[in-house]
Formats: sequence, C-alpha cells, structure tokens
Amino acid sequence: MEFRDLKRQYQYLKNKMDISVQEVIEKTNFIQGNQVSELETTLADYTGMKHCISCANGTDALQLALMAWNVGPGDAVFVPDFTFFSSGEVVAAVGAVPVFVDVEHDTYNMDCDSLERLVKKTAATGKLVPKVIISVDLFGQPADYKKLKMIASKYQMFVLEDAAQGFGGRIDKRPACTFGDISTTSFFPAKPFGCYGDGGAIFTNHDEWANLLRSYRVHGKGRSKYDNVRIGMNSRLDTLQAAVLLTKFPVFVEEELEWEQNIAKMYTEQLRDYVKTPNVKEGFYSSWAQYTIQLADKVMRDGLQIYLKEHGIPSAVYYPKPMHRQEAFCNNYYDDNDYPVTNRLSEIVLSLPFHPYMREAEIKQVSEIIIEYVKR
Repeated sequence: MEFRDLKRQYQYLKNKMDISVQEVIEKTNFIQGNQVSELETTLADYTGMKHCISCANGTDALQLALMAWNVGPGDAVFVPDFTFFSSGEVVAAVGAVPVFVDVEHDTYNMDCDSLERLVKKTAATGKLVPKVIISVDLFGQPADYKKLKMIASKYQMFVLEDAAQGFGGRIDKRPACTFGDISTTSFFPAKPFGCYGDGGAIFTNHDEWANLLRSYRVHGKGRSKYDNVRIGMNSRLDTLQAAVLLTKFPVFVEEELEWEQNIAKMYTEQLRDYVKTPNVKEGFYSSWAQYTIQLADKVMRDGLQIYLKEHGIPSAVYYPKPMHRQEAFCNNYYDDNDYPVTNRLSEIVLSLPFHPYMREAEIKQVSEIIIEYVKR
C-alpha cells in the first residue's frame, strides 16, 4: 500500500500525460515555455485572483513574497509552531525573526488568541516590529481568516497565506490562495495538486507586488534577463512541470477533490469511535493533504505506527518536533509554555494513507487494523 499513490494516479492520466510531456521534449522549450504562462492564467482564473506568478517551489514562493514586502532585519513574522520547516526558514533567510504561534488542537491551524498575545508581547519589547502573519492552511483546511485578518488590520500587518497543503480548499465558496494579501502554494508531488518535481506559485491582486515578484524570481531582472535592477533569485517553474500540472488540473478539480471528500468520510465513519478524527469547521472545505488522527499519548501513537508497519501499511508523523524546538532557531528565545497544544500534538498525531485513488477495501483494511490495535 502506498501512503500517497502517485503511480495509480499516473496510470489514470497516462495517455494525456505522456502526450503533454512528449510535446515539451519535442519542442525543447524547457524554460519558460508557453505552458508556464498558460498554467498561470488557468490558476488565476480558477482562484479569481488578478495575478498568478509561478516559481521553482513553495519555499521560494514564501520567500519571494517577503522580499516583495521588503521584510528584513528588525521585523517579526508570526508563524504557526506546528508546520513544516520552510514556513519559518524563509523568515530567517531574509533576516527577519520568526515568532512561533500555538495552534488549535482540532484543526492544527494558527490559534488567533495565541497570535494576538504574542504580537502584543513582541511589540512590548521594542526590539522587533510585527510585520507579517504567515498563516498555514495545514492538512488541506484553510485557517480562520476572518479572525486572522482582524488581528492583522488591528496591528497593521500583512497576511501571507501559505497554502502549500491547502490548494483546492475553500471557505464557503471562496477558494484557498485568495485569503492573504499575498498567497502561495506548492506543487511538490505529494501535495493535493502536485507536479512531478518541485514547483510553486504566488497569487496577488496587487499590481506593484506582482511586478516585483516577476522580477525577483528571475535574478531581479528589469526589461530583460540581462538588465538586472535588483538582487533576486533563480526561481522559474520548468515547462515540463507546467505541462504536468495542466494535464492534472481538470481531473483535480472535477474528480479528485470529490473523491477525497468521500474517502475522508469513510475513514471518519469507521474510526471516530476509536480515535480522534479530523475536524473540518462548518463552512470550510478541506483539500485533504493529509488525513491525521490523534491517539491518547505518544506511547500509543508510536505503537500504532509500528503495528501498521508490521501489516504493510505506511503512516507518517507530521510534525515530531515543534518549530520553536528546532536547533536552527536556537539563537532566538522561545518560551516552551507558549506552545502547550503544539507540544502535545507532536506526540499524538499520526497521518494515514490517503489519496484520491484509494479503494474502499484499502480504507477498510487500514481502519480495521487501527481498531484492532486500539481495542487491544
């Protein structure tokens, strides 16, 4: 059994995918081919955003956004404590300081009470200026943007939506990648909408920021790539990856998202009496980057992971070490007492095999083994 079965997905798309990839190879337009601009237009239309700027990966997308806002030394950027390393890494990369924020125990997204408390605490020291909130749409569910944007407005901060795991999710009818002043996503292969390598994209309605982003992603170019007006980076999306994404997109929107809702529902119906299953808030729609359960304690979680492996079933722990405990940030001071929920989650969460091509028998197999372990 695969944790996220990209082989099964490829077989479903094989005929169209092979044609799309072969076309790029035959035309040898590997860098900035027409498929790149076509993808940007397609995704801008899907989200309703004015600008979609593709780039090399989701990490670069975040860093480029911070660069467009001139975030740097002396600035504080607020990041969930329960997330992948890149959400905080990019902050340090531009010279700013990441301030980690605790998360909600049931959605895993940023806790707004913790956020406001830490914004006040940071501002009171006078050492850093609160500048940006990086809100992560974890495991596919958008963060609580109504509350987040109220806090951002109150303290005159930008909201950067990290929808690396959230593309395809929505709140009511509004899709992910539209909630931030700038929003980003990742096309890493295991993401809900992934390519066959690395890739990312940035979304904004702000013309000036969009122009800066297009410049920064190609070595700070001006009128041409040999006219360099600022220091940027090399962060272009390959044409091959754009072709892969264009082939996947109709199936992702028209079929895969709905299949994943059904799979999540089946998992929940079978497991909810034995473990804590995911909670999707009313009015929210998850793109189900992961299906994550909670166990009673670390011993039980680790034991279940071993038990699943013994039965040939893969699983994963996202994330075993909170951001504030990462050695890379050891020169910043973080109070462990500020993160009770994250500290707890890192010991009890377990993500199960989940992808739109799972069969009902496989879901039943995974569920029965979990139930057997929990009862035992």
